[in-house]
Formats: sequence, C-alpha cells, structure tokens
Amino acid sequence: MNLPHLHLMLNHVPVLGTVFGLALLAWGSWRQNVSLQRAALVTFIVSALIAIPVYFTGEPAEDAVERLAGVTENAIESHEAAALISLIAVELLGVIGLAGLLLARSRFNPTIVMRSALAVALVTAGLMAWTANLGGRIRHSELQAGGQRAPAGEHGRGDAGR
Repeated sequence: MNLPHLHLMLNHVPVLGTVFGLALLAWGSWRQNVSLQRAALVTFIVSALIAIPVYFTGEPAEDAVERLAGVTENAIESHEAAALISLIAVELLGVIGLAGLLLARSRFNPTIVMRSALAVALVTAGLMAWTANLGGRIRHSELQAGGQRAPAGEHGRGDAGR
C-alpha cells in the first residue's frame, strides 16, 4: 500500500461520515434523543480526524496521476482547492462535536451547540460532496462535463475497455 492508495481508501470516510452524522444529528434532534445526538458528535470528530490524512495524502495522489492520459491540471487544482475548504469545514465541525461532548458533562444547555453542529454539518456535507465530485472527475470521464467519454485511444483500452 502506498500514499495514493491510502488517499483513495480513506477519502470516502469524511464524506460519508459527515452525511451520516448530519442524518443522525437531525434525527436525534427531532426525536430529542441525546444518545443519537452524541453519536452524531462522535461521528463528526472521527470524520475530522480521518480528513487530516486524506488531505495530506492528496499531494502524493496528485503526483501519481498528474501525467496520466486524460488527467488535467485544472481538474486536480479544482479538487485541491475544494479539499482545503472542506478540510477547514470538517475540522470546525469536529471541534464543535468535541465541544458538544465536553459541554454535555456540565450543566450547559447543549441546544446552541447542537444547532451550530447541524448548520455546520449541512454546509460541510455539501462541501464534501462537491470536493468528492471534483476528485472523481480527475479519473472518471463519465463524471466530466456532459458525461463525455474519452476517445478510445486516450486511455489505451480501445473498444475492449468499454
């Protein structure tokens, strides 16, 4: 296993973790279930922690694909810029999650933390989805504008690869 492989293996965790945590928090808030709300906060913390190695393995992943046929510098740079914004958002969400768990032990009313986490999770889930989509476009021609496939010879597969 190498760093680009690690990037590809882990990059789904913060994306799906943020969406799953958002669903848990929304359901837990609606049902006024503190256990579900706390589970959501833990999910946000785990997502934030895993997002760190995902971000820092992005550069080795770039080095591994930047010279491949069909890969453009623009696609990589767009994904990289979105990844930084998403990293900042998910780390903020992780801090809010940690604060929520720590404050739950005191007499502090957690409503403001839960509402903040819900709002930040909603934005972060959108940012994560955007970043993942841009990352997928680097090597998946079916995700590129208009769903156009690369010419047969561009990936060296010809008609047999379709």
